[in-house]
Amino acid sequence: MADERRRLGRGLAALLGDSEPEATVVERAKLQRRVPIEFVRANPRNPRRFFQEDELNELAASIKEKGIIQPILVRPVAGQADRYEIIAGERRWRAAQRAGLHEVPVLVNDFTDKEALEIAIIENVQRADLNALEEAYGYDQLIAEFDYTQNDLAQVIGKSRSHVANTLRLLKLPSKVQDYVKDGRLTAGHARALITAENPEAIAERIVEQGLSVRDAEQIAQEPKIGKDKKSGRPRKFKDADTEALEKSLSDMLGLLVSIEHRDNGGEMRIKYRTLEQLDELVRRLQNG
Repeated sequence: MADERRRLGRGLAALLGDSEPEATVVERAKLQRRVPIEFVRANPRNPRRFFQEDELNELAASIKEKGIIQPILVRPVAGQADRYEIIAGERRWRAAQRAGLHEVPVLVNDFTDKEALEIAIIENVQRADLNALEEAYGYDQLIAEFDYTQNDLAQVIGKSRSHVANTLRLLKLPSKVQDYVKDGRLTAGHARALITAENPEAIAERIVEQGLSVRDAEQIAQEPKIGKDKKSGRPRKFKDADTEALEKSLSDMLGLLVSIEHRDNGGEMRIKYRTLEQLDELVRRLQNG
């Protein structure tokens, strides 16, 4: 098993035999063939769920011009003659359909369910094709179905254990926040900042509306929590609804992050800007009343 994981950890090139002895490459060539495109089907266990339309169209245009350069990695479908399930290369297969191809080059190999899922995750992670949630779902599948530990996953995919752990934590976020990550409105960094927040959905909406950075998200996520006031050392209270509403109103009006800290003997209001242009605009508006 250790040897298998080391081989998987070297990536898709090793799995396809691109770095193996000449005899292995020759043997691999025997497994390569061209098959009717309708004989190939998508893998329902593929961790990748979202395909950008513009990327598919660009690839389809390239395939029309030069064809499919790298064969699609497939395995035979049990009980169905001459039918194949994609292990790696679904994007190429989808683009080939758009390009009007009748046949596609495939590399056939008998992979187990476990190996198929591992390879699909490795290929997509190494090519940065998965969004953070798809990556997390893939890791969770390996853990749930094949008793992987986080250390096992880190070795297989060539990532750190902390990366695996932080990615899996994204699955704890509310579905609305996960949707923002899936459609690209929130990055993985934004999402990680919201994991321990008191109201992740509200903060996520604020981040999206105002285009806030990951650093901004981290600061906002910490604001509602009870902690020690830096000056007095006394416990800091949760912000009431009126204060939060005022913060949102001012933030919307200025287009900048506004934070209000109210205390019994006064308080402070902070306005965060990211560029000198934003500062100049703020000064201008204050000077003009």
